[in-house]
Amino acid sequence: MHFNHYGGEGARLAADLANLTAPAPPEQLRPVLAGHGMTRTVLTPEQARELWAWSRRLVPCFGPQDLQGRCEAVNALLADASSSPYISLHTDLPHLHYTAPDADAAAHVRAVTAAGLAHVICHAGADRLGRCAREGCGLAFVDTSRNGRRTYCSVRCANNDAVARHRGRRRAGRVS
Repeated sequence: MHFNHYGGEGARLAADLANLTAPAPPEQLRPVLAGHGMTRTVLTPEQARELWAWSRRLVPCFGPQDLQGRCEAVNALLADASSSPYISLHTDLPHLHYTAPDADAAAHVRAVTAAGLAHVICHAGADRLGRCAREGCGLAFVDTSRNGRRTYCSVRCANNDAVARHRGRRRAGRVS
């Protein structure tokens, strides 16, 4: 499934931020932001702390849950990231920008991630905001598969889980 740049990349950035396990300094966040097309990647230490707190609020948006709960979580993010979206023509094609041109990088990330999650829920399906099914992993991901049935964060996790299940069946077969 293909998402538009802001919806898909905003949601994937939200997943990467939700997967942070500890506060990251600005220089470690810069490649994460740049990797998702963010042009404002220079953060102050205070903005990095803000994004850590924001990332903890993104965590409950991923994984199995009822639609009402997921929508409430994303609506709370949208309310707190509220900005003034506007149509930009800087690429000669009209498209939305979710923050004012003078907004700081952290405010921009909050707006883009909240809008990206909302876009996925409304246009692709809330169940596409998943958590890896491999025991011990649990990373957040955005399911971009054609059929929307992805259960692992990566091919590597899917393969590792398949090998573990196979070995478990072989051990069980020998014991019998």
